[in-house]
Amino acid sequence: MYLCKKKNMAIPVLDSVNVITHRYRTGEEPVLVMCSDMNAYICKYMRSSASAYKLSCELIGSLMATAWQLETPNIAFVHIKSGHWAGHVTQHSISAPTLGSKRMESVVDITPSTFGDVKTTPDILRQLMKIALFDFWIANEDRNANNANLLYDVGRGRLISIDYGCILNTATFDYAMTQLTTTDTILWSDLFHYLAKSKDNATIENIAENIKEQYVYWLKRSQKQVDLILEELPNEWNVPRIVVEEKLKQLFDRQWTDEVWKNYIECLKENTEYGEVKI
Repeated sequence: MYLCKKKNMAIPVLDSVNVITHRYRTGEEPVLVMCSDMNAYICKYMRSSASAYKLSCELIGSLMATAWQLETPNIAFVHIKSGHWAGHVTQHSISAPTLGSKRMESVVDITPSTFGDVKTTPDILRQLMKIALFDFWIANEDRNANNANLLYDVGRGRLISIDYGCILNTATFDYAMTQLTTTDTILWSDLFHYLAKSKDNATIENIAENIKEQYVYWLKRSQKQVDLILEELPNEWNVPRIVVEEKLKQLFDRQWTDEVWKNYIECLKENTEYGEVKI
């Protein structure tokens, strides 16, 4: 049975309108779906109980990134009609809604061969440093030197954060969160070194100070998303709300948020070309 379209849902509920013709060859094998709002969405879907927790992380990560005022694709719950799966041999639960990220136009996928197209402006560097702090806070183990999980909007000069299935220490709901290591962060990447190398130490310090001033504000905005996440979590994913609620509480524990900042700064210092930044 499909997800009920509740009144005043913050996340749109859409239907597929065409047979699926494209599946991405990445880990979760998402599919490209044309939806009833006449936009295309990259949809991840239920394949197992483990994938349900990853879908929950996608939902959490997207809504928290929005609270942090990061650029991230709009999302929707997408019901793919059974006949529209034709030609795709994949395990999935047709009755469970997929989670779709709206496909964005005129963007470049940041890879080791494309990061040189990114403008080396202080604003772009600030965007990346803010994304890095977000990843430390939400324990995102999938954005690193080998996998940026970023798009670049050339026209607007914006970095776009994508893919949240590996937040919360790769969807670990049974144990307390652990801090990222130095190499498990975008600050270890060639992209960060490319952007930081073009700036002096004072610029990096000023950006970090500005981010520090905003950190508590972003946490407060994020805390307001908890009820929304629990409300929007589809019953069909069979992920207990109490488990999600307990996990989200860890994100706002004072010891966790303080350790996140300390770890972030140490990693920033370690990866700065100009020696230790004074923060």
